[in-house]
Amino acid sequence: MCVKLDFFDRFSDPYVQTDAGRGVFLSGIVLSIVASQQAENLLDAPLFKQISFGRMQMRDLEKLLSRVPELSKAYHLENAGRVAQLLGTAGDLLLSDKGKDLGVDGNFAFAIAFVNAWRYYKDIFPEEKIAPSESNDLDAKTE
Repeated sequence: MCVKLDFFDRFSDPYVQTDAGRGVFLSGIVLSIVASQQAENLLDAPLFKQISFGRMQMRDLEKLLSRVPELSKAYHLENAGRVAQLLGTAGDLLLSDKGKDLGVDGNFAFAIAFVNAWRYYKDIFPEEKIAPSESNDLDAKTE
């Protein structure tokens, strides 16, 4: 199955319309999905504790993303193949754009993608069934 990125068309934000912006956005989705499967409560997830929301730099993002294959294996992610596809797409986009500073725009895009990851996941992979507990936005997973 292919990664569907047409949901980006509904955004008018100039940052998210760049390859770097889309890569950062997809990175937020990837890291959120991994973190949500590490612990029952998202706030207890080791990966969540490593993210410096609002202060992320590209180097921080690259470091976290480089750990995803290892974390997928260690935590036996239910959707490891999909996570790998998203990681690959995010990496391609990040590598194709010269933007190195996330700044306010990048940190905002990352945070929005992170907290709404499962909703965007359904947009990207509409044919995949998601367990009811995963279909809610992440604010429900932190309760």
